[in-house]
Amino acid sequence: MKKVICFGWMALTSAAFAAADTLPRDRLNLSASASVDVTRDVLGIAFSTTREGSDAAVVQAQLKQALDSALAEARKIGKPGQVEVQTGNFSLYPRYAPKGGINGWTGSAELLVEGKDTAAIAQLTGRITSMSIARVGYSLSKEQREKAEAEVVVQAIALYKARAADYAKQFGFNGYSIGEVTVNSSEPGHMQEARPTMRFKAMASSTDESLPVEAGKATVSVTVNGSVLMTAR
Repeated sequence: MKKVICFGWMALTSAAFAAADTLPRDRLNLSASASVDVTRDVLGIAFSTTREGSDAAVVQAQLKQALDSALAEARKIGKPGQVEVQTGNFSLYPRYAPKGGINGWTGSAELLVEGKDTAAIAQLTGRITSMSIARVGYSLSKEQREKAEAEVVVQAIALYKARAADYAKQFGFNGYSIGEVTVNSSEPGHMQEARPTMRFKAMASSTDESLPVEAGKATVSVTVNGSVLMTAR
């Protein structure tokens, strides 16, 4: 019985070594990355306001009035593809006294304005007086991001091939063939995502006063991962 077990183990071990010998030893795993800094071209501003009172209906009416006033101004500059306007969060909830029971109501409303016409959006901040600025952020438009990716992916693939040829030569091979490859890109987030935000008090009522803004840059990266088979040709 022991001889059979021992023989079986030896057979499996020999098979394992035989399989290991057949694995390609001229395969090389590598990666290459390229990136470019692109100026953000979409400005997004979130306006918000809060109201408090003892009557829920009154608080809701005040919020609606503030939102309607801000919407009226924002719609003046609204333009598909250039300035998009939409309402955000609108909430109303009770305020409780220390000893229990409702002693009032608190509500908030939000307006979101985003687009490529950054000058018009910045000037809008001086005309909206019923709401304050809650968040300001820049992002990349889809067109700007895709254009940057198209340029960077060419660089990443070229670098990948150059490294494959260089490493194959250093290992004593004359060439290589490309095996399985994946191409991944990193996309900068939108304004609502994890991005530093700025808070401001309500702008003055002067229509000539606009918000000073600076776009900054976003990094678009592409990484190529995969394997190549080094050849003697």
